[in-house]
Amino acid sequence: MIFTVNSPADFHVHLRQGSISTLVTPHVRKGGFNLAYVMPNLTPPVTTTDQALEYKAQLEKIDPSVTYLMTLYLSPTLTPEEIRKAKEAGIVGVKSYPRGVTTNSDSGIESYEAYYPVFEAMQEVDMVLNLHGEIPSNAEHNTHILNAEPKFLPHLYALHAAFPKLRIVLEHATTRAAVEAVKACGPTVACTITAHHLALTVDDWAGQSFNFCKPVAKYPDDRAALREVIKEGHPRFFLGSDSAPHPMHKKSTSTPTSGCAAGVYTSPILLPLVATLLESFGAIGNLNDFVSNNGRAFYNQVVSEEIGSVQLRRVSGVAIAESYGSDPESVVPFWAGKTLDWEIVS
Repeated sequence: MIFTVNSPADFHVHLRQGSISTLVTPHVRKGGFNLAYVMPNLTPPVTTTDQALEYKAQLEKIDPSVTYLMTLYLSPTLTPEEIRKAKEAGIVGVKSYPRGVTTNSDSGIESYEAYYPVFEAMQEVDMVLNLHGEIPSNAEHNTHILNAEPKFLPHLYALHAAFPKLRIVLEHATTRAAVEAVKACGPTVACTITAHHLALTVDDWAGQSFNFCKPVAKYPDDRAALREVIKEGHPRFFLGSDSAPHPMHKKSTSTPTSGCAAGVYTSPILLPLVATLLESFGAIGNLNDFVSNNGRAFYNQVVSEEIGSVQLRRVSGVAIAESYGSDPESVVPFWAGKTLDWEIVS
């Protein structure tokens, strides 16, 4: 059985910097994708147009066959003037990280109201606001990694109400509450879903560092909600892998004072993995919409065979590599050592 996917696009991927970027950037194409929406949480974060363009040039030097859509990191230095400059330079979006909730988010925000002038400029020039949809843990308010996403949703509603023409993407939804919130909003609000959150529940990452990411996978009913909205074919839900590589010495170890790094790495196996997962819950017929059509429509990106179609072949158990690269910066993919039911036709 052969399945053709037109113009696969990953609307949320981490390509890092330095030598690990050299290792993982070609994995976007290896995993079947020709468009990558690149996250800005480097060290230091990408907060200006010039930094984003320099980063893009570095990625294109590593692998020029992929289209890289660049983003800025929402920070106090970002101004409406910089937004207009970014738009003219082809920068597509701005990513908001609440402070301290995930990797390299120490420069994240604490309040949205201060950024309303920036959001107004984004709405005027039609840039996308990407929201990491969690609030920081707070014991006094009983906020923790399992309810941080539902507690964020009032912010989504408030931003959508204040800026109804602003395109907003709630990133990497993990809960039924998030799915229902996005569906309740207007057509300018969309949502990405990762491959690994279609597979995992809380039991899978408790004690298993390679399944640990933020936001964490939640309950079986939450996973069911993610699967249901894909099977339904809702046009405002699409793939954003949140593929996040970490070297083995950060991912596989923790100490009494430092936990393991948060992130699941799916880029090199992404399209076969998504096909395997969608088939498992009866949604393989919506593969094109989920990995191409829906996201490209929301981001005003063309869908065309000329851009590049990818053929998948139904197989019986293709083994996933145990790791990529070499120490000290080898990275371990999701489901390492397990098998997939689809492979890319060379």
